[in-house]
Amino acid sequence: MASLQSLYLFPVYQTREEYRAKSGVEAPPFDLTRPVKSWFDPAAAASPRRKLVYDNVIALADNGSPLSGPDGQPFLEPLLIDREKAATVNIPVKDFTGKIQETPTIGFEVPVPCRALSENETLVFGWGGAVQVVESNVDQTIGFGPEDRRLLKAIAKKLGV
Repeated sequence: MASLQSLYLFPVYQTREEYRAKSGVEAPPFDLTRPVKSWFDPAAAASPRRKLVYDNVIALADNGSPLSGPDGQPFLEPLLIDREKAATVNIPVKDFTGKIQETPTIGFEVPVPCRALSENETLVFGWGGAVQVVESNVDQTIGFGPEDRRLLKAIAKKLGV
């Protein structure tokens, strides 16, 4: 299993300090009237379009929880966002414990655009409902089976161990 972050097209900044350290500039002042947005598209500001479409984001319910599709698993859907909002972050101030000091008055966090899933990847709900990526060509088994033990014994015998 891989984390959802392996699909993200843009870096995600957990704090205003992390944004400053990695981007080299101060984050814009937090806007309570907009949802939290911890990523930005560096090419968005130069786009001639007023609104941008990102083909793949995790589908979210009105409360910000990941939605499940007909198969009971999370899925990707398009995101339509204003060019100016795509080009900037909206990161709240957090105290030393990570608690948000200013709570936004609307919405939930804007989902991060993702790359398309490859043909051997699927999305699943993991521990605590977290969305995870599963690669079908990767052996997901844990531990040794009888065949593994026979092989290890044969190797040990050859090595004289």
